[in-house]
Amino acid sequence: MKIQRVQEGLPLEEYLRLEAELVKNVTELTFFTWIVSPTVIYGRHQIREQEINEPYCAAHNVRIVQRQSGGGCVYADRGNLMLSYISPSSHSQEVFDEFLRLLAGALQRLGYPAVTTAHNDVLVEERKVAGTACYTTPTGTVVHACMMYDVDVEALQQAITPSAAKLQKHAVRSVRQRVRNLREIQDLGDIETFRALLEKQISINE
Repeated sequence: MKIQRVQEGLPLEEYLRLEAELVKNVTELTFFTWIVSPTVIYGRHQIREQEINEPYCAAHNVRIVQRQSGGGCVYADRGNLMLSYISPSSHSQEVFDEFLRLLAGALQRLGYPAVTTAHNDVLVEERKVAGTACYTTPTGTVVHACMMYDVDVEALQQAITPSAAKLQKHAVRSVRQRVRNLREIQDLGDIETFRALLEKQISINE
């Protein structure tokens, strides 16, 4: 597997375009991480107005971007580590399972008791720390994840507006009750330190 760094400081749309370009000619598993300024990312089947607090986002310079993959709405900022996993295989569930295994294993070796779920989330101590989504093309599969390390949880809660039914499904009253920052569980330093440690563990586990 090729683990690489890509250009820093791009808007989220550019990283999504990079994934789409890479999967066109991918010949080996490719993994990279990235960090973005405050952005809400919603899935291809979601209705923007039902998922996002647009007035809050406008007032606080939070970008809003739709991605090609499905799944739910997420908030990312510079306390989030964004992950991209690109495979030449078009067997999406196999690729998804392999990515989740790699991710959970890397977190476990860093001291986090990570587990995966049937909904392709990663949990630590029964709280969500990463959500994932994917899409498949004739040439391969793109899986991406949004991992919470030191996210502004207040901004997250204000920026996205999941329905009461969705929260009830997870037996919580608010987004804050469902998610947790990894740094609260175990502080490994700033986001760049955590990023380097995770990349190292991913490379060991490939």
